[in-house]
Amino acid sequence: MKEIILISCVSKKLNYPSKAKDLYQSPLFKYNLKYAISLNPDRIFILSAQYGLLDLEKEVDPYDKTLNKMKKKERIEWSKLLLNQLKKKTDLSKDKFTFLAGNRYREFLIEEIKNYQVPMEKLPIGRQLHWLKDKVRKI
Repeated sequence: MKEIILISCVSKKLNYPSKAKDLYQSPLFKYNLKYAISLNPDRIFILSAQYGLLDLEKEVDPYDKTLNKMKKKERIEWSKLLLNQLKKKTDLSKDKFTFLAGNRYREFLIEEIKNYQVPMEKLPIGRQLHWLKDKVRKI
């Protein structure tokens, strides 16, 4: 069983091609990434509205797309693409997944993933940041 962390993309990005881990510029994304790294998982991926599943080192172009503006049908299609990408890199029935992502980014994924957790599931963004800062500070 591998430990996999999935972090959602954010709207604030650099305006030039960058490694995925550097492209996203919001404090929430940066703290999610610091926290994810601190857990020493086997893999960390970014859930990108544009590209699907991103490796941290993958160079990508900036984009202006979010699941928050997509219709349900589009989010279902995105989830199918992402699940196909995940199946090539993980074991959906055995690996342990941690979602550092909002509901729109996980809503159609979790029904296919057997072992997952959402540590900040009920927290609004401000509380998520506080929670993450507290966790990162203790490292």
